[in-house]
Parts: sequence; structure tokens; C-alpha cells
Amino acid sequence: MRRAFVAAFTLVVALCATAAPARAQNRFWLVNASGMTIQEAYVSPSRLSSWGPDILGASVLPAGQQVWVTPHFGDCILDVRVRYANGAEDTRMGVNACRLSRIVFGGGAGASVGGAGASISPAPGVAGNPSFTFVNQSGATIRELYVSLSSDRNWGPDRLGANVLSPGQSVSISLPVTGVCTVDMRVVYMNGAAAERRGVETCSITSYGWR
Repeated sequence: MRRAFVAAFTLVVALCATAAPARAQNRFWLVNASGMTIQEAYVSPSRLSSWGPDILGASVLPAGQQVWVTPHFGDCILDVRVRYANGAEDTRMGVNACRLSRIVFGGGAGASVGGAGASISPAPGVAGNPSFTFVNQSGATIRELYVSLSSDRNWGPDRLGANVLSPGQSVSISLPVTGVCTVDMRVVYMNGAAAERRGVETCSITSYGWR
């Protein structure tokens, strides 16, 4: 009787474990395709205003390498900031890390670093369709939006035309598949203020939240 009870209990536990939904993973490769050494890197939930510690610690991320990032929090929507050896900074805001595998700074690809003390090994390049959905999460109305491949020499036409993009609204951005997976974005708000983001990797995401 006891053996039968144990067997039944084990079966119930196994069924419950199988039925439990898989938890979303916010782990990703941080890829340095900028041509410069990344001296510091920070990853934090978008809901927080502080960046927290440098995830590279005493290490650096040379050009053409990538590091596997495993955040200690479960948030999917993250902000990522890097500081290069020359002091320049670059930021990706509102990235859904649960829906991508790589966050790229720059426009190329190279070797990979699997973490502290890991050896360098070949890594696949970033390839695919750079088209995505642009979501206005800034809290302000956008009157002009320009998006172009980082390889282009001009912004191209205003993606909104005669329309505006209110907070919370989105617009589909169609881009040619040329092997380039990084885009440059420029927005102009209703008050005339402008902001730009360059080298945003979009082949591995379906939407980008502008904050």
C-alpha cells in the first residue's frame, strides 16, 4: 500500500512539473561589433533608474568579441549601457531580452567570450531581417521619425509622413534585407527637441521600445 502511495505521489509531482509554464529567459549575448574595446558594461531593469555594477568587473570586452550575460533579476525589459576605452558611451533602452539572443553594439560580429575565464571561440554573425515595430514609450508625442540602416549615408524620409506617434502607439518599420542588422534612429518631438540612437541591432528583435 505504501509503495503504491509513493508511486502515485511521484506521478502527481511529475505531472505538475510538466504542466508548469516555462519561465521566460532574459539571458543574451552582449556583442561588441563597434571596433573599439568596451571598458565597462551595465545591465538593469528598465523600471529602475540606477545601473548597478559593471558586469565586466576587472575584464574588458575587446572589439569583435561577445560575452554571455545572465542578469540576476527576472525582468525581460532591460536597459544596457556600455562605456568604451575612449570614454564614449552607448545605450540600448527598453530592450526585450526575453525575445532576442544578442544585443549588438556596432555593426559587425566576431569571436565570443562565454564568461569569466572562458576561452574565445567562433561565434555566428548577426543575420536576418532588420525590419521591426517601433514603439513610442517616451511619454511624449513624436512628430518625425527617421530610421535607416547604419550603412546608409542619409536618414531617408520621415516614417510618419503627415502623422504623429503618440505615447504608446507603434509603427511598422520596413527595411531592406542586405546583411546589415544595425539601424540608426532619429526622432523629433512636438516641441522640436530631437534624439538619436545609432547602431541598434534589430535582426533578432520584433519590436523596439523608444524611451
